[in-house]
Amino acid sequence: MSNHTIAVGGFVALFVLMLLRVPVGIAMGVIGIAGFGFMTQDFDSALALLAQSPIRTVADLQFAVIPLFLLMGAFASASGMSRELFRVSNAFVGHFKGGLGIATIAACGGFAAICGSSVATAATFSSVAYPEMRRYGYPQSFSTGVIAAGGSLGIMIPPSTVLAVYGLITEQDIGKLFIAGILPGIVAVAMYIATINLIGFVRPQFLPAGTRHGWGERLAALRDVWAVALLFVFIIGGLYGGLFTATEAGGMGAAGAFVIGVVRRKLSREQFMRSLIESLRTTAAVFTILIGALLFGYFLTVTQTPQALTTWLTGLGLGKYEVLALILLMYLLLGCIMDAMAMIILTVPIIFPIITQLGFDPIWFGVIVVVTVELGLIHPPVGMNVFVIKSVVRDVKLSTIFYGVAPFVLTDILRLVVLVAFPIIATFLPAHM
Repeated sequence: MSNHTIAVGGFVALFVLMLLRVPVGIAMGVIGIAGFGFMTQDFDSALALLAQSPIRTVADLQFAVIPLFLLMGAFASASGMSRELFRVSNAFVGHFKGGLGIATIAACGGFAAICGSSVATAATFSSVAYPEMRRYGYPQSFSTGVIAAGGSLGIMIPPSTVLAVYGLITEQDIGKLFIAGILPGIVAVAMYIATINLIGFVRPQFLPAGTRHGWGERLAALRDVWAVALLFVFIIGGLYGGLFTATEAGGMGAAGAFVIGVVRRKLSREQFMRSLIESLRTTAAVFTILIGALLFGYFLTVTQTPQALTTWLTGLGLGKYEVLALILLMYLLLGCIMDAMAMIILTVPIIFPIITQLGFDPIWFGVIVVVTVELGLIHPPVGMNVFVIKSVVRDVKLSTIFYGVAPFVLTDILRLVVLVAFPIIATFLPAHM
């Protein structure tokens, strides 16, 4: 039996375990250890990997960036910053047709800048924005579709836990990756808003208008978002100016969100403890996937699958962009059965050597990968954001949410094409750090 056949068998076994609802990280770890032991005929060494890899991973200072940014997002959410962002967005644009949808997208973008998690963003705005849109007569499909799409901004607009993991795996500068996500994130917000306007233009009776707010109310609402603006400028400004590393930025951001919550008396002792527990649970889930992927990576390394795949793809005689199209198509298909973090951790070590050999910018590719896995958060049959919204808004069918998010899936595909055609959107700011 050849090494490549064994590798394929390992992937098949992995997907079988996932279909049996074994957690992704556990499944990757089990197959990785079993496959490594089978290839080397040394199960003692395989079990030694199981003992050493988790300790090395959790003790690595670089990986501290993940729990720190998750903690910052938990503090920001508990302090009510998401509601303040929605309130100010609604005050300025809520009176337009589809204005509450636009306000939701703008607020999701602002919250993503201090959260870094798409799931958290989608869950938060399911309870913040959905009741308001339904109160003004917005259709269930549109209301939930907008929240699902807006939630996906959490892994693009910095700080992004997915971009951080990509940087750790590929040994790229996480600060540059965060900065690279700013303009694509702004493009995403603009295109989502344009999609809402297009829906309103094509179907004028579909989207109602909200209440017009006076300038007094607008300015009062605007004063409430100083904390979000301060936190974002502090973190991104420090990264862009080289004042601190990404890990230090995570620590400063978490401390800043805590101080702001306490000073404004919006972070009680109960909320503080809840934030710690929430960020701990999410961190444990991310690290389980990360450790499992590392163990699976050892198995793939001894089968020499990454090298063989690189040789095969580059030897097909295809152009570099044709190879890139195949890779992105693979991510779109994987998005049907896997969550974003698992996709990144499992595939990037295999795909990255191909990307570098083809001469693509690794920072730009990180942004492209994130945009692609964003689609997996909202398109069927998995659509993690869709299931999160369903868990919060129980009276809406999954099919209704998928129907509402369909226009935004098409928007994301168009945005992906734009970013591939114009790499400068992602590379301009990092090049000037």
